[in-house]
This record gives sequence, C-alpha cells and structure tokens, in this order.
Amino acid sequence: MYAAVRRYEGVTDTAEAGRLVSEGFVPLMRQVPGFVAYYWVDAGNGVMISTSVFEDQAGAEESVSRAADFARDNLASLLPNPPQVTAGQVVASA
Repeated sequence: MYAAVRRYEGVTDTAEAGRLVSEGFVPLMRQVPGFVAYYWVDAGNGVMISTSVFEDQAGAEESVSRAADFARDNLASLLPNPPQVTAGQVVASA
C-alpha cells in the first residue's frame, strides 16, 4: 500500500473546506483505481491534513494530482498556501 499526506496551513474557513472536500473531493478519490481510504483532518489553528491510502503507488500519485486540481479549482480562496506533500510506501498498519 501507498499513502499520500498533504498538510495545508493558513486555511481560512475549515468548516467550509471540510464541506467542499466531503461533497466534491471524496467522490473523486473513490474513483481512483486502488483506493483504500481517505481522511480530511482539522488539526486546529488553520491547519488541515489529508491522508489518502491506495493499494499501489500509481493510485497515490493520482490522488496528489487530483488534489492539486481540486484545490486550485474549488478551494483556492480557502487554502491560500500550497500544501506540504509527503508520499510513500506504507510499511506498517493496523
């Protein structure tokens, strides 16, 4: 399995960002081949973190690409800063 984690800082409206992600982005993630799970976390103080888990690296890379497109097209006013993206192979899970 592979995972991609994106950290967004300076989020201007976390509730609205959560609503848009839930209604618009989560359905896109479910369409990516190898989808396992997706989480959007409000870490407080204008920080939100997303975690995408896929069966393979191609799915994780596709999620990063789709996230960038979705954020640009739908969340630009809420996410003023580019995310910090980290991706890699899952080496342990529960």
